[in-house]
Amino acid sequence: MVEQLFGSKTRVKLLQLFMSNPNRSFYVREITRKVDEQINSVRRELANLLSIGVITSDTSNNRLYYEVDQKFKFYEPLSQMFGNGQVNKRIPKKAHVASDDPNASLEDRIRGLGNVQLAILSGQFTRDDSSGVDLLLVGDINLTKLENFISELEASEKKEIRYVLFGEQDFAYRRQISDRFTVTLLESKIQVLIDRDALFAENPVENS
Repeated sequence: MVEQLFGSKTRVKLLQLFMSNPNRSFYVREITRKVDEQINSVRRELANLLSIGVITSDTSNNRLYYEVDQKFKFYEPLSQMFGNGQVNKRIPKKAHVASDDPNASLEDRIRGLGNVQLAILSGQFTRDDSSGVDLLLVGDINLTKLENFISELEASEKKEIRYVLFGEQDFAYRRQISDRFTVTLLESKIQVLIDRDALFAENPVENS
């Protein structure tokens, strides 16, 4: 199994992509763009990872989507090796990265928007539209940078991105009163990209 997992550069890139994006699904051509490898190589390595059980597949809207299987026996160590290993934990601050840097990760580009305390992917990114939103941001963010970032993200993802921006106090208040929007979002399938001050992990009842 070890040889199967680490036998090619494409496979390593796929592991990095999937382990860094738990709860997020990707279709083949989208994966090919993100890992910058030949589609035949991507298809072959997807088949390998699927046969091992690292990922699962599902068809939606006539597209075959792939997603990491978080129940896989070695998911945790692989997540530590290839992912950020810090979802829903306090994440240390990183050096400033420009939000328009095309080579930066999505997380780093979002950090470059300003004082971002919380960033959550949902909706189209996780194939769970119950939340009605694709990106939630909490913090003090430069609106011009945000608009430019969303436009660039829509161009790269080839779809419209529905996003919501809250200030820290507004978000905390909405959680405290169990606001319908935030409750629905946090109960949907999400991926926490940034939780700088453990804002997501806080119990709203304890802060009342």
